[in-house]
Amino acid sequence: MKLLLGLCLILSLRAVGQIDDETPINKIQVIGSHNSYKQAIEPALFQVFEKRDSVSASKIDYEHIAITAQLDLGLRNLEIDVYPDEAGGKYAHPKGLDLAPAQKAFDPEGKMKEPGFKILHIPDLDFRSHYLTLNECLQDLKNWSDAHPNHTPVFITLEVKGALAKGGDGATAQGLSAKHFDDLDKILLEKLGQDHIITPDIVRGNNETLEGAVLQNSWPSLKKSKGKYLFILDDSGAKRDLYIAGHPSLKGRTMFANAVPGTPEAGMLIRNNPKAPEIKDLVKKGYIIRTRADADTREARMNDRSSFEAACASGAQIITTDYYQKSTHFKSDYSVSFDGGIYFRANPLF
Repeated sequence: MKLLLGLCLILSLRAVGQIDDETPINKIQVIGSHNSYKQAIEPALFQVFEKRDSVSASKIDYEHIAITAQLDLGLRNLEIDVYPDEAGGKYAHPKGLDLAPAQKAFDPEGKMKEPGFKILHIPDLDFRSHYLTLNECLQDLKNWSDAHPNHTPVFITLEVKGALAKGGDGATAQGLSAKHFDDLDKILLEKLGQDHIITPDIVRGNNETLEGAVLQNSWPSLKKSKGKYLFILDDSGAKRDLYIAGHPSLKGRTMFANAVPGTPEAGMLIRNNPKAPEIKDLVKKGYIIRTRADADTREARMNDRSSFEAACASGAQIITTDYYQKSTHFKSDYSVSFDGGIYFRANPLF
């Protein structure tokens, strides 16, 4: 009888997604949101855009609940897009406000006039966000984490929007420079606190390279990752290379980089196609992979779960979606969660 009761307890714990605290974080699987900050385009402006380009309009016809509400729901990945704005005011008056009447106020408190990184999807069109500034977003994440000190780790994909500068020191040159990435690292540490972030240095430990540590299964356990965030820079080209430059194995950096496997900086990787055959092999080697369950509202409109099922089977540890809940913009039964309606579980590949 005791054996039977023990077995039932183990099965019940698994059913609600509980995992042994000593499990390393590369052996879990989580669901999170894509463009997590996004609010819907105002209906009047959306109608104008839809008349001009109905196909493109349909691809961005979605929205999310507040980020802290997503975390309360159990999501453990967020995606944030930031735009540098050193002087302030660059995105304070989107052109979309002038294209349609009777829209609600955009920034009544004047936050967009302040210097610093701004959060939005598409300037002048898809600019409604739960947070206008990165500072206020990070403050809410810090507050939420402090209120839930034992929360499982939250992965955050962070994309820095804009083209690279062709020259200059970053303060006067047009476009992105190394200074912007240095500033971003600094802000993440200042606003969240070093104790709330798992950095590449922590994972690398005493190993010669970050990738060497990852291939030796040096990811921290869930126990050591409670109350913490991990950031990965979403770029596979010049911005990534600029972020890595001068920081071999990402020494001193706050974020992981979407580096090429086989390089010293490889640890967390982005593979948007969940059906890519290499994902399973990369996961087995020790990398943490982020992939997508859906994109551009396509799967939701067709009620097609094949990409999500492929993502689950691939072992990719992070699966993003726009539909952890059903759409409120069109009729569809499509939504994404693991069995039992959970968003966090042991990785089936292990």
